[in-house]
Amino acid sequence: MVTHVPAEAHGDERGALLSFIAEQRGGIRRAVLGLTDEQAASTPSASELSLAGLLKHVAEVEQGWIARAKGEPPAVEREESNWHECFRLVGGETVESQLAYWEKVAAETEAFVRSVPSFDDTFALPPQPWFPPDGRVSMRWLCLHLIRETARHAGHADIIRESLDGATAFELVAAEQQVVPAS
Repeated sequence: MVTHVPAEAHGDERGALLSFIAEQRGGIRRAVLGLTDEQAASTPSASELSLAGLLKHVAEVEQGWIARAKGEPPAVEREESNWHECFRLVGGETVESQLAYWEKVAAETEAFVRSVPSFDDTFALPPQPWFPPDGRVSMRWLCLHLIRETARHAGHADIIRESLDGATAFELVAAEQQVVPAS
């Protein structure tokens, strides 16, 4: 299921940023369209990344960023001992369960972004070398970062899917919309 931001919400900054986040989520969701869990977990390219792993990672990362912005810990704390689980399905996890989880995360992201008083408001980050050095970021930065993070991995997903079965982003958009491409 793909979440779409209503067209009337695109005119303001929040709506525009949320629509860009939703658009990039769609690229990753479409990349797993019609695949089995085994296909989605395969690594057909030179990378160790799989579509299932990317799906899990982006959902987990988005949830973690929104939690941090709310002043809460992420649902899953990642460290050296469990980092490898961020990019692969473990236990009873499935593509379907990860899609459902991400749908919930996406709804929470939209509600939170729409609720913040100002995009200039900031929140603190833990001291980690991969976070900005000043330790604080704005809500605007958060949205732009989610776009960047999701778009980066949507590009990875395009390559992995095409390596897996030749399906391109255009074909997947058509399949999602149940449109038969012209020959």
